Amino acid sequence: MIPLEEIYCLIDDFCKQFEQINRGHILPNPERKRDKGCALSISEIMTIVVMFHLSRYRTFKDFYITCILLRYKSYFPKALSYNRFIEIKKYATLPLVVLLKTLTGEKTGKYYIDSTKLQVCDNLRIKSHKVFKDIAKRGKTSTGWFFGFKLHLIINNKGEIMSIKLTPGNTDDRTVVRKMTEGLEGWLFGDKGYIKKELKEELEERNLELITKVKKNMKEKILDPIKKCWLDKRGVIESVIGQFKEIAYIQHTRHRSLENFFINLLGGILAYVFKPKKPTVSFSKSITGIAMLTSN
Repeated sequence: MIPLEEIYCLIDDFCKQFEQINRGHILPNPERKRDKGCALSISEIMTIVVMFHLSRYRTFKDFYITCILLRYKSYFPKALSYNRFIEIKKYATLPLVVLLKTLTGEKTGKYYIDSTKLQVCDNLRIKSHKVFKDIAKRGKTSTGWFFGFKLHLIINNKGEIMSIKLTPGNTDDRTVVRKMTEGLEGWLFGDKGYIKKELKEELEERNLELITKVKKNMKEKILDPIKKCWLDKRGVIESVIGQFKEIAYIQHTRHRSLENFFINLLGGILAYVFKPKKPTVSFSKSITGIAMLTSN
C-alpha cells in the first residue's frame, strides 16, 4: 500500500513554505493579463510523481490511467488527462530538487560512497540517439561500456541519503568527492576506484578519513579491526542503488525529453527517501567490543 496521505501532507507542507519564499524573489510582470493556476496544485503533481515510483508499475502511462484516473480519483478529483499531465509535470522539477535537499540524512560519522551508471540508450543506437545528444557521454564500468550518465551517491550507515550528484558517463568518480563531502566528518568508505593520495590527504584535513581496500599492485596495509568491520559492510550502498533501479525504476531507455528524465530520477530518489525501512549497517556491542580489544 502506498502511504498516500503521509506523503501528500509532507509535500504539501513543504510546498506552502517553498511558494511563500519563492514568491518574494519573483519580479512582477505588469504586462501579464492572466494568472490562471493549474487545476492540480504543485503538491499534487509532486505526490503523483513520487507515487509512481512506489507503485511497482513499469510505465507511467499505465500507472496514471489505472491508479490516478480510476483507483485514486477521490484523492485527485481534478486530475487532468494523461497528455496534459505530461506537459505540466516539468514545473515540479525545481520544487522536487529543493525538497530532496531538505531531506538530507543524519550526520552519523559513518558514510559510504559509490556511483552507478544510468544508461539512456542501447550501445548499438548511440550514433542515432537524439534526446541526450551532446549531454550524455560514453563511460565504462566494471560491466562494460555504456552511454548515459553517472549517479554519485553518499549515504550514512542508516541508509539515508547524504549527498547525490549527476554527471556525464565519462566522469571520474574521484572528481566529485570533494564537493559531495562538504560538511561531513568521520569515516568515508569506498571501493578501490576512489584511491588517490591527494584526495585522501585533503579529506583528512577536513576530519574525514577515506577508507578503501588496496589494489593488487599496492603494498598491503594493516587496517583497524573496527574500520575493517565497517568497510566489509560497504555492500549496503549497492543495496540502496539496487532499490533505486529495481524498485524505484530510475533507469530506462524510453525518455523523450531531458525534463522527463530529471523528473523520473528525482521522483525515484524521493520514493526511496520516503521508504520507512532502508538498508542499514549496525553492530552489536559484543562484536564492537571484540574489535576494540583486537585493535588494542
